Amino acid sequence: MAKLKNIIRQLAQEDFENIYQDLAKNNAEKSAFLLKYIYQEQLSDSKIMKELNVNTNAYYTLRSRLNQKIEEYLLQQIESPRTDVLRKVANINEIIFTKKRTIAIATLKKLEKELLDYDLSNELMLVYKTLKKLHIHTPEYFEYSQFYNQHVAYTLDVDKIEFYMAEYFKKYGAYSFTFEESEKLELVLLNKEIITICKKYPTSRRLYVYQSCVNIFHRLFVEAEDEMIDDGIEPIEDILTSVEQTFSQYGMDSIYFHLGIVFQYLRLEYYNHYKLYRKAEKFFDEVNDSSASLLSSYSMFTYPARFLFTKLERHTRAGTLDTMYEENHGLFIDFEADIENTPQYVSYICYRAICQFYAGKNDEAVRWLNRLLNDVSLKKFPYVSLEIKLFLGILYVLVKDEELLSQLLTSLQRQVRILSKETCIHAVLITKLLKLATQPNKLERETRIGYLFEKIKKTLPTNVFCITKYLKFDEELLKKVL
Repeated sequence: MAKLKNIIRQLAQEDFENIYQDLAKNNAEKSAFLLKYIYQEQLSDSKIMKELNVNTNAYYTLRSRLNQKIEEYLLQQIESPRTDVLRKVANINEIIFTKKRTIAIATLKKLEKELLDYDLSNELMLVYKTLKKLHIHTPEYFEYSQFYNQHVAYTLDVDKIEFYMAEYFKKYGAYSFTFEESEKLELVLLNKEIITICKKYPTSRRLYVYQSCVNIFHRLFVEAEDEMIDDGIEPIEDILTSVEQTFSQYGMDSIYFHLGIVFQYLRLEYYNHYKLYRKAEKFFDEVNDSSASLLSSYSMFTYPARFLFTKLERHTRAGTLDTMYEENHGLFIDFEADIENTPQYVSYICYRAICQFYAGKNDEAVRWLNRLLNDVSLKKFPYVSLEIKLFLGILYVLVKDEELLSQLLTSLQRQVRILSKETCIHAVLITKLLKLATQPNKLERETRIGYLFEKIKKTLPTNVFCITKYLKFDEELLKKVL
């Protein structure tokens, strides 16, 4: 909420009035009143909910939609002058055929400056192509030929980097499920290839930003800095500052406008990585409010599913895991998970199921996990499949469905045998726990399950995809199991 309040309170009076009137015209009265209460009266969240007569869930939904509306408005303000420049580029042929040569050249040179200001390399290529033709009988022909050739090569390399970025984060999704060395090596090589290409263009801010998306994430989650060979590595904090300056310098660039949230997320993860939790809190609200958008639209620039587990870890530290269920309804009200993106889809469903578990919505969590197992093939990720089934088994115990638990135990035992007990000790212990939970002697169960809880906590893996590590094997869960 801090992000939304901060943006609204910085709006100019004219912008506030335009957004307010637009909301009112489109029958979004409650969103309009929410905007007004924050901008003019600066009421607290509880007072706003009381004034609007809405519950927490509806309030999160209103907040999310208002945030989206404001971002759309601000983006339109950016797009207007930028669109005018693009329209001029689209009319280059009209300029050539209808204007005198000197005027056409002057117009194109002015357009060149504007495109440099907007950092639009594709359009610059077209301008240089035209200037080259217009100077075919002059000495400047060679100069513009060089500019054109450079921008053709540069544009191809930008396209290549964009593909490598998408490929990197796709591969990271698979790596986050397996943590196999061969997949880590692929990520290392992709990161090096991106760096190598970007070094060819030391003045390109676009490529620097793209490279930073991958490089920061890589150093936080794949290859620690002490593992990397290059001694001249730029500190992450310096990279973040430099990117922020680029975004300020090219304020009319729509790509930079959208990538702002990616670097807020990277800042959050950077401070979390070094356990600077107070600093991380400054960025949490903004990233959290944009979590559905991150998952939907930014998987080519980062790995947004990682944030869901960062959020679980934050609420675990704060002891507020039970508050996440209600919040999710507002945050993800219009979100459609991409089932084709298996790592992200699995992470999202598991995250929602964990939140349902802590809210006591165990039947709902069972439905979500069963649907996940039916919808997605996890043959490539046997340990992930095992984790989901272990969590599902605990849920079956809590909802007292002994028939389904019995069927699941057979599947779990077979899977543990295939993977070998040595590689999944915690799974062996949780399977014993599930068997024990159905036995009749309550006193004996309590002692033995309590003992198993202590052993499970010591054997939960930390360096692989593990849902069960987000479950608290404590007195509260012991009472529920009994």
